[in-house]
Amino acid sequence: MRVEELDLPVEARDLISGRGVEELYPPQAEAVDEGVLEGESLTLSVPTASGKTLAAEMAMLRSLLDGGRALYVVPLRALASEKYGAFSEYEELGLSVGIATGDFDESGEYLGRYDVVVATSEKVDSLFRNGASWLRDLDVVVLDEVHLVDDGERGPTLEVVVAHLREMNPDAQFMALSATISNGDEVADWLDSGLVVSDWRPVDLRKGVFFGRALNFEDGGQEEVEVSHRDEATALAIDAVERGGQCIVFASSRRQAEAAARRAAEALGPAEQLQEVAEELRSVDGTETSSDLARLVECGAAFHHAGLTRKHREIVEREFRARRIRVVAATPTLAMGVNMPARRVIVKSYRRYTGAGMEPIPVMEVHQMFGRAGRPGLDDEGEGLLVAKHADEMEELMERYVEAEPERVFSRLASESALRKHLLALVSSGSRGREEVMEFLDGTLHAVQSERSYLEETVDRTLEFLVNEGFLVEGDGLAVTGVGKRVSQLYVDPVSASIILAGLDGSGYRAYGDVGLLHMVSATPDLRSLYLRKSDEEPMNRFLEEHLDGLLFEPGVETADFVRASRAGGGGPYSVDFEDFLGDLKVARLLKWWIDERMESSITEEFGVGPGDIRYRVEAAEWLLHAATELARVSGFDGEVARDLERLHTRVKYGVGEELLELVELPGVGRVRARSLYERGYRTAAEVVRASEEELAKVEGLGRRTAGKLKGAGEAKDDGGNASLADFL
Repeated sequence: MRVEELDLPVEARDLISGRGVEELYPPQAEAVDEGVLEGESLTLSVPTASGKTLAAEMAMLRSLLDGGRALYVVPLRALASEKYGAFSEYEELGLSVGIATGDFDESGEYLGRYDVVVATSEKVDSLFRNGASWLRDLDVVVLDEVHLVDDGERGPTLEVVVAHLREMNPDAQFMALSATISNGDEVADWLDSGLVVSDWRPVDLRKGVFFGRALNFEDGGQEEVEVSHRDEATALAIDAVERGGQCIVFASSRRQAEAAARRAAEALGPAEQLQEVAEELRSVDGTETSSDLARLVECGAAFHHAGLTRKHREIVEREFRARRIRVVAATPTLAMGVNMPARRVIVKSYRRYTGAGMEPIPVMEVHQMFGRAGRPGLDDEGEGLLVAKHADEMEELMERYVEAEPERVFSRLASESALRKHLLALVSSGSRGREEVMEFLDGTLHAVQSERSYLEETVDRTLEFLVNEGFLVEGDGLAVTGVGKRVSQLYVDPVSASIILAGLDGSGYRAYGDVGLLHMVSATPDLRSLYLRKSDEEPMNRFLEEHLDGLLFEPGVETADFVRASRAGGGGPYSVDFEDFLGDLKVARLLKWWIDERMESSITEEFGVGPGDIRYRVEAAEWLLHAATELARVSGFDGEVARDLERLHTRVKYGVGEELLELVELPGVGRVRARSLYERGYRTAAEVVRASEEELAKVEGLGRRTAGKLKGAGEAKDDGGNASLADFL
């Protein structure tokens, strides 16, 4: 089926043809036959790089050019940025594109001015809670990577978001996209959609297992490989590069990914053309992680995991797509939709540590990784390989992963931890009674797959918890309290809110200080704790001894059901497992180092974390302290409590001492430059504005460019023609 034959406006056909697409792939043509251009909802279970996104785009463009509005829902911020960049070419057609991934405490009403919005499922969920009216006016909704409804963390939110969107837009066209759904019929039933299932790929994928110096493929074929390195994954990666390809090695942990990248770099050797990229990486934050990554990139290898900052990952992804980086060793998150195809994909280990020990990873996850193999336009075929240590293991891997179908996608909604915030939001947004809540949940995937009675029991327990904690009240039905309403809008787990309110309640608050408040937010389920190493024992015990009297939670030898702990009267402590307690306290200690202006390189070394881990915990703590400030206000605590929290929130946001709070609000001034200004005698924003550009340029780390910005901002005029600090503070 040719693009010129499609029943689309000519400008849409021209846009698609302008990408070099003249004829549709078979799955795309099947989507057209199934009514994608007539507004029919579809679930597409189609391999990676086989055209799922273009099928969804055809649905969007048909509607958008007729005055409609579209929402494109993704699981990750990185994927949202990628799709936003790709859809920006719609502006050539007079269409506007927006992106929403950040602040959860805003109405998002401004997004209504865009024709198409790309957003994470969590952001869409928060938009519902804050009353974004434009969500009721959608014509096309695309659900990318819909198989992640099976994910225990992200899945319930996606499921509830879809139920909301379908309830609010019953006539909208829904497009659900995935490469790995073995029970697509159930997903299609949930969405009342048609179903397109295909195994067609533009580049053939050969799946197999490496063992005994040979690639053993699913089709019975075998190919010998010259093993030039004692580590099999490294040998296979170098072999792919020597054949003119690129390789992704998936490892089960960050440490394994970094080690695999180091081995690949040693085998590849330095590449002159990558020196500039290495310098770009070194300049990201000056941490050891930046230096380590830069040294590897100089040789054409890199690692990719959540310990990196967003900027690190963007550079690695960009250079891999440009074919300058030849080998990337990554943790499995890279398989979640990010556009990074390679000639060969190697799954180095099929086991991963869980709370129950080393467990085999799901078939679906391996197939997602394999889906990265094969670069359209560059490769005739891609290879997805596991590595076996002996013949029996080779047979096991063939049977378990290569020849097996992915697991069925299941709803993860029926747990109290998943339902807490969603049930609070349901009642908060519409004063729904229990039966109305159950009727809403009838629109979820769980209702398609399971008996209602099990979900009803979980709903009853969860509603009881929300009532006991004071977030809901029972009368003729269910109604939200003022505190409960604000908890829902702030997009925090009700247990987190309960812990925060316990910490702020009563006279004990005054004794906590910064460390106590940092420990308070670190103990919530919304902020992941840190793993305790043997080397942490001495510094953590010392830190505990120094601050024990100012902590909200006491260490206990017995494990308490922390997640279900109800609020203690008068700010009384919860008793928690000692190791969990120390894991939370380690986060508080990290945050204390951060606001004490320790260098990121020192923090990464002391705590055994990457720069990305610091950023995640700083951003999460910043958000929770904002939530605590708002809860203090709505709960009637005195104004000084809210002011204390607001000051600490700003300190965490910028990573500074209290004396720098005014300086870091200046444009272009971060924690390092603020300290330099302070040390040179500039203690207030007004003093900075009064200084000359020449004087400011002499401050270490400032430079003439930043000095010029500061003077330009200081010269901004208010309505009376006077210089106004409010213009830039």
